[in-house]
Amino acid sequence: MAGPSLGVFFDIESSPHITSPCPAVQKKQGIAQHRSDQELDEIHLARSLDQIACEPRTQESTGSPVPTPGALENRMPTPAAENAATIEWVQDRTVTPWKTKWRLLSACLMLFGNGMNDGAPGALIPYMEKHYQISYSIVSMIFVGNALGFISAAPVTQSIEQKLGRSKSYAFSMFLLAVSYIIITCQPPFPAVVVSFFLLGFGVALNLALNNTYSANLGDGTTALGLTCGAYGIGGTVAPLFATAMESNGIRWSLFYTIPLAVSLINLVYAPWAFSNFEQDTPAGPQRELYPAVEGSSIEEPLTRTQILKKVIRNRTTLLGALFTFAYQGAEVSISGWMVSFLINYRDGDPSRVGYVSSGFWAGITAGRFLLTHPAAKMGEKFTVLGMVVGAVIFQVMTWLIPNVIGEAVTVAILGVLLGAVSPCSISVFTKLLPRSMHISSLSFVSALGSSGGAVWPFLTGILSQHVGTMVLHPICIGLYGVMATSWLLLPKISKRSE
Repeated sequence: MAGPSLGVFFDIESSPHITSPCPAVQKKQGIAQHRSDQELDEIHLARSLDQIACEPRTQESTGSPVPTPGALENRMPTPAAENAATIEWVQDRTVTPWKTKWRLLSACLMLFGNGMNDGAPGALIPYMEKHYQISYSIVSMIFVGNALGFISAAPVTQSIEQKLGRSKSYAFSMFLLAVSYIIITCQPPFPAVVVSFFLLGFGVALNLALNNTYSANLGDGTTALGLTCGAYGIGGTVAPLFATAMESNGIRWSLFYTIPLAVSLINLVYAPWAFSNFEQDTPAGPQRELYPAVEGSSIEEPLTRTQILKKVIRNRTTLLGALFTFAYQGAEVSISGWMVSFLINYRDGDPSRVGYVSSGFWAGITAGRFLLTHPAAKMGEKFTVLGMVVGAVIFQVMTWLIPNVIGEAVTVAILGVLLGAVSPCSISVFTKLLPRSMHISSLSFVSALGSSGGAVWPFLTGILSQHVGTMVLHPICIGLYGVMATSWLLLPKISKRSE
C-alpha cells in the first residue's frame, strides 16, 4: 500500500520483513549519477553500512519491535533526482519549505548588496579622483584593499563558520560591511577608504562562500545559483544608476554608500533570523575523512584546519576553479570599473551620461543569469560556458573597435548577457566535481582567492592606464577570457554512475 507521507513519490509494499536491497540503497542509486569519482568510496561504504542496517531482524533477536515500513518512511530522506520534478526545485529537503524560501530570499538580498558594492566604483572613480586629487594608479588602491580582504578570508572562512555557526557568521559579515560603509560615507582621508575596502572584501568573501555553498546544494543548484547571482547583477545594475544620478545632482560621491549601508543593516537583522537553527536543520559538524579499517566498518578522524587547507590546495577542481574565477571576476569588475573612463577618454563621453553604460553592462549580466542559466543547465553547463566565453571574446573586440558611445553601449550590454550565466553555471560544475565534505572549504577558497581577481585586475588596469591609457582594458580582458577557456578545458569530466 502507499506510504502515508511519501506515497506521492513511490509505493511501499507491506511485508513482514524488509527485503534487500533496502529502500535507502535504492534511493542512493537515484542520486549517485551526478557524483564525482572522489565521492564513490564514501558512497560504497555508506551503502554497505545501509545493507547491514537493513538486514531482517526479529523482536526476539534485537530486543525491540521490528520496524514497520511506515516507521522507516518517516526517517527516510526525500526521494532522489528522478522524483524531484514533483516537489519544488528550490526545496532544501532537510527542512520545511517556508524555511528554504526565507533563506534563499536572504541569500539573494545579501548578493544584491554585494552587487551594489562591486557595481558602484566604476561610476564613482572619476569623482573620487577629482575629490582627492589623485591619479589612476592611486585610486586603484581601493581594488588592492578589496583583494587583500578576499585573500585574508580564504583560509579562515571554514573556521569562522564552525566556531560561530551559519547564523552568526552572516551577522559578522554584515557587521563588517556596515562599519565599512559608515567610514566611507564620512568621506575620510583616502587611506581610510582603502582600509574600508579591505573590510568590504573580507565581509563579502565570507557571505559569498556560505551563500554559494547553500544555494548549490538545493534541489536544483544551478537554477538557485542563477537566482542569487541574478540578485547580485541587479545590485550591480542599480548602483551606477544611483551613483550617477546623485553626482549629476550635486550630491557628494560618498553619500551613495548610505544605500548599501541600509541594505547591510537589513541583512544584519534578517540573515541571522532566516538561518537560525541552521546546524540543527542540516547537521554537518566538523569535516571528517573516512579511513577504511576492517570490512564493513570505518574510523572517523576530524581534520584540522591545516589538513583541510592542504586537502583543498591539492584538489585539482579547486585550483582550476579558483583560476577560472580569478580570471572571470577580473574581467567582469575591470569592465565595470574602467569602461566609463575609457568612454570618457577615447569616445569623448559625458561623465554625467556614460556612467549609465556601466548599468547597461550589469543589466546584461542580470538578464543572462535569469534567462540563460536554466537553459544552460539543460544543455550541459560545461559546453555552454565554453561557448559563452568564445562569444565574450567576440563582443569584447567589437567594444574595442566600434567608434561611438551608443554602439559600444549595446555591445557592452550583450557582453554582460554572455558573461552573466557563467558564474552560476561554473559554481554548479565545481559543486558536482567536488566531494560534499569539501564543499564549504573548497568553495570558500574558490570564492575568496578567485574573486580577488575582481580586485587585482582592475588595479593592474589602473596602473597600466596611467602610462598607456584606458584602452588597455580590452586586451587585458581578452587575455583573461583565454585563461578562463584554458582552465575550463582542464577540469575533470563530470562522472556518472552506470549502476
